Amino acid sequence: MAYQAKNLSVLTYANGFTHWHYTTTEANTAVEAAGYFNPASDMVRSGDLVVTNTSTGTTPVGNFYLVATNSGGAVGLTKLV
Repeated sequence: MAYQAKNLSVLTYANGFTHWHYTTTEANTAVEAAGYFNPASDMVRSGDLVVTNTSTGTTPVGNFYLVATNSGGAVGLTKLV
């Protein structure tokens, strides 16, 4: 499975900053793979935060990520927790 736009939602937005939530049945390693969030490059910005719930079909895992880069359609995340 790949990134699904319907699974990305805004939790809060203020002062040019967005806090996102993303959920998927995929493992967190899939979400952390290079290019996973590239399809969302027109929505997320450097400095945004993304909370994820992964492996929701088995044992859920939660993580926090910083959108570290977003350039030329390539989104790079940095795991915070």
